[in-house]
Amino acid sequence: MSLELGRLEDLPKDYVDALRERNLVPLWPSLRSVLPPKVPARQTVPTHWKYQEIRPLLLRAGDLTPIEKAERRVLVLANPGHTLEKMQASAAIYLGMQLLLPGEWAPSHRHTPNAIRMVVEGEGAWTTVEGEKCPMSPGDLILTPTGLWHEHGHDGTDPVIWLDVLDLPLVYYIEASYHLNGDRQQVKPGRGERAYARAGVVPTPVFGRSGRRYPMMRYPWAETKAALQSLAADQPDLQHVQVTYVNPETGDEAENILGFHAMMLRPGQTLNLPARSPAAVYHVIEGAVRVEGGGRSFDLSKSDTCCIPGYTPTTLKNDSAKEPAFVFVADESPLHRKLGVYEVRDGDAPAMPSMS
Repeated sequence: MSLELGRLEDLPKDYVDALRERNLVPLWPSLRSVLPPKVPARQTVPTHWKYQEIRPLLLRAGDLTPIEKAERRVLVLANPGHTLEKMQASAAIYLGMQLLLPGEWAPSHRHTPNAIRMVVEGEGAWTTVEGEKCPMSPGDLILTPTGLWHEHGHDGTDPVIWLDVLDLPLVYYIEASYHLNGDRQQVKPGRGERAYARAGVVPTPVFGRSGRRYPMMRYPWAETKAALQSLAADQPDLQHVQVTYVNPETGDEAENILGFHAMMLRPGQTLNLPARSPAAVYHVIEGAVRVEGGGRSFDLSKSDTCCIPGYTPTTLKNDSAKEPAFVFVADESPLHRKLGVYEVRDGDAPAMPSMS
């Protein structure tokens, strides 16, 4: 069959006008754009955001805009492939660097998009989620899932900055994005990271399980880093030292649209990742990493962030001969699996995703 399809301009004007008057559109002139051969059309482009360039601008925002006028004081990490106005890092991922100054309180609210907070800098701040107070330390992952009340406060002395990761572009696209404001929360006793502090065991009062969709809101970096180091020491030949943030009750992904992972690269290690269908965000928690993908190469220092589009082989390299590097990864893999389009490609050969 010919690859050349009829064009819109090939059709008589009166015919096109008649279609438009009836809210009709011919498919064939646009068929190749919505169903391209072999590789999907992607607006996401490889993009690097340097923390040392973001930080002074974010601190200046603290001087320019009080928290009462901002509610959430955030600089959005926008991918130019989607245009800056759309405020998205990939098709389904929103990224933002958020600042909270000493003594500030970001009011309680809830919203339909899922969100997480990856703490970048500072001590003394906290996030309360449905009454569970979660201290914020660098490298900590804190969940604020869809529909749950949450607020932020700061009792310390220095600025606290964290990376927001939301599935906002997807929720906005399906016309389901909104928020509700609420009253200040009353802190309840109990913290998930203490109840689920050891792998392989979960609380079972009177032999029962909690059944909560989100039993653990805070994943302390100290525990995640120790898990990576333990895995690396236990399996010295293991090339891909990675853990995934999950629901400790079920083993499911920590949230239901975006996936969150942490990786350790040994000193001098180069890690070649296959082309996967979801876009991925890489954020350096400790050390430095070179990320190569989509014809671009980025040298990520501590707290830097980059985005690589889906269907793109990616290489991560730790150039340090002495120190490991630790990387936080957010991707769209849970969404792709739910849609049945998750795919890992060997080389350039396209393969339809398995329906099993």
